[in-house]
Formats: sequence, structure tokens, C-alpha cells
Amino acid sequence: MTDVSTADVSTADESTTDDSATEASWSKGERTRRAILDAAIVRFSRDGYRGTSLTSVARDAGITPSGIYPYFANKEALFVAAVDEDAAREIQEGLAGLRTEDLVGGSQHVIFGLLGALEGHPLARRVLAGLEPEFTVRLIGIPALAQLRKNLAENLRVLQASGMVRDDLDPAGVANGLVTICLSLLMSLVQTGSEPADLLGEDVISVFDAVLRPVHSLTTSY
Repeated sequence: MTDVSTADVSTADESTTDDSATEASWSKGERTRRAILDAAIVRFSRDGYRGTSLTSVARDAGITPSGIYPYFANKEALFVAAVDEDAAREIQEGLAGLRTEDLVGGSQHVIFGLLGALEGHPLARRVLAGLEPEFTVRLIGIPALAQLRKNLAENLRVLQASGMVRDDLDPAGVANGLVTICLSLLMSLVQTGSEPADLLGEDVISVFDAVLRPVHSLTTSY
């Protein structure tokens, strides 16, 4: 089996895969857009949506306030894009090195990886912590999570072909459900301060396995 990061369980946005290799080829517009997003991630994570102005983001990015509008129509659009960017980076980092087969029997590693990466992505953590309630529900549909669902479905198809996952499952539907469950667990961990090991006990892992593993595999493992 291949490494999960190369098998695209993590997001495949080019801006998060290898910045050092692609930055030199960016156009001036691409560099400006990245500077705006980087500044916005820092500002929104520190001051929140209501406490952040486009003027402060522009100043941090080294441009005039009017320079934001060719890239983002308003503050709300910038906020959503900044959360998506920070989430994409967090997913890429959190799932790096995870193997495709870890999705079966090692699902706790997915949560542990994403939780551990949150420390370096304060805007994603802020949203999961419920500190931006006006945006929480709609941000479930951000492109970073849509890409994660797509990549999970592709990996589940690979596992079905190898016999590690039940062949009667709909990979897209299961991937959507798994992402929803992972988000719920991450929100619970962040908002309650619970220890991951306490929340992700054997009972939770057994549910994942019961859904994914073929019946004959479950029979032989107990």
C-alpha cells in the first residue's frame, strides 16, 4: 500500500503540497493573493472575524486596502478563503505519512494526526472551538473538506479492490460520513479539552471497523 499523503487522502491543493517548489513560479498576482491570505489567517485567528478589518489585513500584507478587492469581494469572502486555506494546510500536515491501510483498524491515527496539527493552525482551531458560530455550519462545505471527502473515497475504492473494505459500501457516502464524524470528534476534543485517548476508546474504533471491514475479516479478528 502507498503512503496516505501520496495517495491523496490529504488535500491536494497545490498551494499546500510543496510551497518551496512552487513559490518561485508564482505570478505577482499569486504572490499577492498568498500574502493576503497569510495575513488574514493571522489576523482572524487572533482577533476574530468581528475584530478584524480589511485595512489591518492589507497593512500586514503590505498593500493598500483597495488591493484586496481584486482577489476577495469583501471581508466575509476573505474569511471563508482564509479558513479554507488554513484547514487545507492543517489536513495536509495532519495526514502526512499516514498510509492508506491505516484507514482500517487505525482510524484513531487520523484523529490524532489532525488534532496534533491544529496547534500550528490557529484559525482552523478557532472555528472548531466554536468561536465563530455565525460561520461554523457553512464552513463545513469549504473546498478543503470537499477535497478530503473526494480523496477518502478514492482511497476506500483502493481498499475495496484489495479486499480490506466491504465491497457493498458506497465509497463517496462513507467518505462523507467519516469526515462528518471526524469533524464532530475534533470539535468535541477542542471544545471540552478532553484527552484524545479517553474519547477515542476501543468502542469508537470498533464502530469504524464494523462499518468498513468485510464480514469475514471481523469474524476472524474477534
